[in-house]
Amino acid sequence: MRVLVLCPHFEPDTAPTGHVMTRLVEELGKREHDVNVITSLPWYKTHSVDSEWTGRLVRKHATSWGSITRLHPMTSAKKNNLVARALAFGMFSMLSALAGVARKRCDVILVMSPPLTLGLAGWLVALRHRAPLVLNVQDIHPEAAVATGSITNPQIISMLEALESLSYKKADAITALSDDLRLNIANRIEYPDKVRVIPNFVDTDWIYPDSKFNNYRMALGLTDEVVIMYAGNLGYSQPIEIVIDTARALQDRQEIVFVINGEGSRRVELEAKAAGLKNMRFVDFSSYEDLNEVLAAADIHLILLKPGLGTASVPSKLYSILAAGRPVLASVDIGTEIDLVVSRSGAGRSVSSSDNGLFVETLIALADDQVGRDAAGKAGRKFAEEWLSADSVAQSYDELFEELLFGGVNKKKNFRRKL
Repeated sequence: MRVLVLCPHFEPDTAPTGHVMTRLVEELGKREHDVNVITSLPWYKTHSVDSEWTGRLVRKHATSWGSITRLHPMTSAKKNNLVARALAFGMFSMLSALAGVARKRCDVILVMSPPLTLGLAGWLVALRHRAPLVLNVQDIHPEAAVATGSITNPQIISMLEALESLSYKKADAITALSDDLRLNIANRIEYPDKVRVIPNFVDTDWIYPDSKFNNYRMALGLTDEVVIMYAGNLGYSQPIEIVIDTARALQDRQEIVFVINGEGSRRVELEAKAAGLKNMRFVDFSSYEDLNEVLAAADIHLILLKPGLGTASVPSKLYSILAAGRPVLASVDIGTEIDLVVSRSGAGRSVSSSDNGLFVETLIALADDQVGRDAAGKAGRKFAEEWLSADSVAQSYDELFEELLFGGVNKKKNFRRKL
């Protein structure tokens, strides 16, 4: 089967969704599919094209499973300029559509969203190839952006909602990461049955439990302290202030150290708020090659989402933390996917994102309970091995592609008649 993939990031880009799509493509390649990827030049870490990739607007190369076409992301160095970012995503999506239309005949189109504009690019490519379109939704936009207050203009919100609705309408199948996201999307569309739950997976061979006494911890000047880490994007969806406030409240607990590993539009602002805290370190985002060491270095990992975002976003780093055998403290909407995964797996604790007092209390209890942390880490690892394997996720996509092309109401002949 010839599969064409449109996605905003792909390794060696450091975005978490890039790692997810790279692993999925590699697994599909193992199943003898011919996979062709259209993505951006690496830019996520610094919000500009990495120095070793500059000089050309388009780069193409063959792989063992197909090919990769990398396009300039047209990104702006001004991370907080939403207009510039929207224009960049729009231009990148247009280039992706042109590159996809120019490809040789494909059997199925797989597109990652966000950005919303890439969904429409995928639709145009699907029209050209007379192929089914599968929309992989990582986060629900603009809902997440509206909930965080990063978008407030009613006209812009209406325009983005219309774009979202059109993307869902034109997709022949939509994959969501959780039941929460599935229900959220299904309630917005005419045919809810086309929404399927296929979670992101984690490579349990690449991410595994290891000693916390490693080079990463040593580089931070840490030894046997209890290290509490948030690793990920520093944007408007993540209430990092709760970590800063907790660190300030625990300054007398010298054995507890907080590490913020990441980049994002709020990094400078957050560092200013944490100024003077000797028990808090901000460090640059690490490469995927160092991910296992980074995860292993922490005693407790944090998952943070602002209230109201639990049904719109499922951070993929949760699965990597489970695979690394480290306990989790999640501050999220209770009853949503992250809360359920943490609770059912036994991998740690989750508290309501609106209860900062309980967050601090639970964090202290975990920090003081090494036996409980060890047990939670082992439970999380077991859950990752049994439920989040790359092979099982690739199999789910394989079955979905086959169904769209040859089975049920979406038989290939019906599909092409619709177009």
